[in-house]
Amino acid sequence: MVARRALLVSLAVLSLAACGKKPAASAGDTLTVAATAIPHAEVLEFIKPKLAAEGLKIEIKVFNDYVQPNIQVAEKRMDVSYFETLPYLETFNADKGTNLVPVIGVHIEPIGAYSSRYKSVDELPQGATVAIPNDASTEDRALRLLARGNVIGLDTSKSGLSLKDIASNPKGLKFKELEGATLPRTLGQVDLAVINTNYALDAKLDPSKDALLIEDKNSPYVNYLVSRPDNKDDPRVQKLAKALTSPEVKAFIEQKYAGAVVPAF
Repeated sequence: MVARRALLVSLAVLSLAACGKKPAASAGDTLTVAATAIPHAEVLEFIKPKLAAEGLKIEIKVFNDYVQPNIQVAEKRMDVSYFETLPYLETFNADKGTNLVPVIGVHIEPIGAYSSRYKSVDELPQGATVAIPNDASTEDRALRLLARGNVIGLDTSKSGLSLKDIASNPKGLKFKELEGATLPRTLGQVDLAVINTNYALDAKLDPSKDALLIEDKNSPYVNYLVSRPDNKDDPRVQKLAKALTSPEVKAFIEQKYAGAVVPAF
């Protein structure tokens, strides 16, 4: 009986080999990644074939907000996320009671201020309306950008800046705090909007040409691959981290985004 079973197993293996088939990949060979569309999902799609050739399948789920990706990872519905800066991650953990951790920094997306009405921030009229992202870390970032452009005055030595920290507002600007994903759609309704680069690119804006103000390449806001403490050292996560910071990805980012996205490695 044992010999017969061994023979049957051998015949099954030989049959698969003769047909040129391989056993299906196990769940252990797959990594699920929560990402926003541009540039994150595009970068992931670029490295997907290389990772597949190395035995790792990545399943990419695209989100258009900054909350659900981390929620999904924290609740173990997804393995990792790729879309956020370290200040955003720290604020998210504090607000949501999560314990997500950074794995590796990949790129910088300089945030910019855009207008469909004016060619320069100097043209903004008295009482102009300015839309900014409503999450705490990005609001701080947006206000610092406006201060560097001399649109408002701030004490930039402080951290966690919000609207109450505006020290001077010579043009009496009126601010609207809105969800980041909606900001490109407000350009026809406000005088100026500070927009994250991933949403700007998704809306077909060219940060290097269309932004009236933009962070320089020394921006500290690096976008990270993020995981849970229990899977940070998982070989699949580390393989993805290595691929995301490879020379091939650096060249891809530089060529595709022409300065709108900057490699951080």
